[in-house]
Amino acid sequence: MVGHGNSPADCGCLTPGQTGGNAVVAAQRRVLARTASVCPVCLGPAPAERVAVGDTVLLVKRCPEHGEFSAPVWRGEPAFTGWVRPKIPTSRRGPGTERVFGCPRDCGLCPDHGQHTCTLLIEVTQRCNLRCPVCFASAGPGDGPGDGPGDGQIKGDARESCRADDPTLGELVTRLAVLRPRAGDANIQLSGGEPTLRDDLPQLVTAVRGLGYPFVQLNTNGLRLAREAGYAARLAAAGLDSVFLQFDGPDDAATARLRGLPLHADKVRAVEACAAAGLGVVLVCTVARGVNDHCLGDIVRFGLARVPVVRGAHFQPVSFFGRYEGFGAPGGAEDGGPAGSPADADGLREAARITLPEVMRAVCEQTGGLIPLSYLHPPGCEHAQCSFSGTFMAHEDGRLEPAGGACCGTGGNGDAGAGGAEQGGMPPAPIPAALGAERARAFVRRQWKAPDAPTGMGGAANGTPHTPPRDDFERFLARAGRRFTVSGMAFQDAWTLDTERLRGCCIHVAAPDGRMVPFCAWNLTSAGGIPLHRNGPPPNAGMMDGGAIGSAEGEGA
Repeated sequence: MVGHGNSPADCGCLTPGQTGGNAVVAAQRRVLARTASVCPVCLGPAPAERVAVGDTVLLVKRCPEHGEFSAPVWRGEPAFTGWVRPKIPTSRRGPGTERVFGCPRDCGLCPDHGQHTCTLLIEVTQRCNLRCPVCFASAGPGDGPGDGPGDGQIKGDARESCRADDPTLGELVTRLAVLRPRAGDANIQLSGGEPTLRDDLPQLVTAVRGLGYPFVQLNTNGLRLAREAGYAARLAAAGLDSVFLQFDGPDDAATARLRGLPLHADKVRAVEACAAAGLGVVLVCTVARGVNDHCLGDIVRFGLARVPVVRGAHFQPVSFFGRYEGFGAPGGAEDGGPAGSPADADGLREAARITLPEVMRAVCEQTGGLIPLSYLHPPGCEHAQCSFSGTFMAHEDGRLEPAGGACCGTGGNGDAGAGGAEQGGMPPAPIPAALGAERARAFVRRQWKAPDAPTGMGGAANGTPHTPPRDDFERFLARAGRRFTVSGMAFQDAWTLDTERLRGCCIHVAAPDGRMVPFCAWNLTSAGGIPLHRNGPPPNAGMMDGGAIGSAEGEGA
């Protein structure tokens, strides 16, 4: 049978009896490479191919039980075949998981994983003060006072979330201490759920810094930052460096669709609170076709108007794991309506899917040429097909000037000066994966933290100095503080997961059992909403001695 994938016309697969336009599509079908994936229904292993149909690249795979599936992973320019940043996998020391069933079941990290840790993410709670229609963690309002709107416990992928289920401060610190030898100088991102529901969050920040981790970032919806006077300053005083702020559009429309409530005013107040506290802010937008893909340029302009407090705009094409109500979620009951057919769910999901190059082009077109496509580059840390970035100097008159390459340690994608990057260009020379991770960590620490104001210069909420620089040194510092990044990252779901990409992941989740699990594997859920890793490791999948992983000396992962 054919699985719940796209129609043959969409995926370019020819079935008996097809004629006309579909036959033309099939004739244009070209296999670029073979890889491996998972079946969206059972999450079992599925051989896969990257297939080009015109300027679209599909991931096409077949499960022996559930049939064939396909989904687009790349549409249009920059060319898929030229968007490369080769890296030399480097071995890691210290404990991990064993290779038993293969990627992605043995994550922890297994010996096949080819990249070191850039960002170590730790979920400090499963509770939230929102119940967003789109949430990779399926977080929901908890049962404690002050946890926000809701009607008691909400079932997520992992468990019912309530205050008593939160790991203690000591448990979180111990988990990060155990992982310190393997994670090395990874940047820490505190996530959830909504981390600010923990009243001991400032103490946790201080404790993490005390473990020697050099950079701590908060992943947040911003509501507490916006609504509680002095809260941002408390976090800054505790040692927080940066805020990864959920920011889906320049007004309430996208926020209401993706988060369930009109919250734009809160987002603006959160940025202002961070500005007053000296915290750097990265605007993080989940992009869904037909929802907010038309306003990416407005998000960039919002950020540029608030440089140097806002350090960049980061775009994440919507991925279909966890909760994605209204976009073909498990069960098909969209917006309170009756359950639909699998075909209806497929249609809703794929209508909203947007690929990384489409996001790049939208940013370039909607900024009116302010950001040429040739200034956006593949990463030097994670797999090239996972992200893009560009770093710019934001001038007071609104101009943007390339600021010496892109983020995450890449030297660009070919000869941008000759226009080569727009057409793919020649890839840079391969670098060791460990070097790419080291450069990425350093870039994030330097760029996503708010710059220190030079002596004698005050800072306004919009980032404009109260007094002009007094000399060349202060002018240099003021200019350096106006660097702004535009970046994006495409997470993989059960339809788009490519194990080659997964083995190059540098964003790892600190699991409660001591494993470090690539972000997309940790959040992966089947078409029926069943998680692969979030409830713990799959049975017998690579765990050493059948239990938790301890610490060991050695280089960072």
